[in-house]
Amino acid sequence: MGQTFAFSWEIPFMAWLQNTLGEGVISVLSHLSFLGEEYLLFALITFLYFGQDKQYGIAVARTVLLSTVLSAMVKNVFIRRRPYFDNPEIKVYRPVEASADLYDIQAQGFSFPSGHSTNGLAAYGAVARYPFAEGKGSMSDKCRRILVWIAVLIPLLIGFSRVIVGVHYPTDILFGWAFGLGMVFVVPFLHARLGNTEFAVATLLISAAGIFFCHSNDYFSSLGLLIGYNIAIPFEAKFVNFSETKNPLLIVARIAGAGGFFAGLNALLKLPFSADFLGNGSLAAHLVRTGRYAIVIFIVMGLYPMLFKAIGRVFRKNIKE
Repeated sequence: MGQTFAFSWEIPFMAWLQNTLGEGVISVLSHLSFLGEEYLLFALITFLYFGQDKQYGIAVARTVLLSTVLSAMVKNVFIRRRPYFDNPEIKVYRPVEASADLYDIQAQGFSFPSGHSTNGLAAYGAVARYPFAEGKGSMSDKCRRILVWIAVLIPLLIGFSRVIVGVHYPTDILFGWAFGLGMVFVVPFLHARLGNTEFAVATLLISAAGIFFCHSNDYFSSLGLLIGYNIAIPFEAKFVNFSETKNPLLIVARIAGAGGFFAGLNALLKLPFSADFLGNGSLAAHLVRTGRYAIVIFIVMGLYPMLFKAIGRVFRKNIKE
């Protein structure tokens, strides 16, 4: 399944990089991919949402989640196979799903564009752009410049790591950066003109179109996250309306709790289904995946903040003791 296409220079360039750096260096540098993986981006968004500035977190999450689902849809249009699938001279050092077969394209996903590069630039770019767009007076020019440098350097490191570990062609990275950068500017532009409800409805309708042609796990996971987010944010605003905190320990506690709920609920919601069903690639299994992620992100971003007052009381009590 899928197509193999590349410019004549890409495979020789990747092979040269891998041979020059060697396995030891690549094993170390491969960890740079973590900067663009879902766990770190989840921590970044929850840090902003629960601690720094709720609207800041919402704006970054909106950009990242839409970027994630749309880039997954593009992957399923081009269905480009990963470099190591068809080029034995390319070794894979960091597969997308370490527990799955290296050549299971449904589990490992398609290659073009690089999701890590797209989402990394969308996330760190949105983090850097928001203070400028919102005119945050409390943030110094020096802090803004640091955020811009982070938005440039981290995606560069992520993209480099994805090439050297053998899971992406250089053109996957280049398009991913361009796509992510576009999302940083297009998403807030459209949101400002459509408003919350219209923007949510329009993006969900566009994203849901992928159900008819997408076959990879990442699309259905991303769609679930986007659905859950679009339900959680208005729900939280109407029924919860939690307050951010600048207390570092409380922020850490909130992020840790969110991570625990995310992992625990995701595992719990798998229990009614067999492993064979969840991994069979059917539309039913994919929709279960979408539903699971929608429920999890709704609970984490919409319901979980109801516990913050109780967490604050426990925290203050322990401090006094």
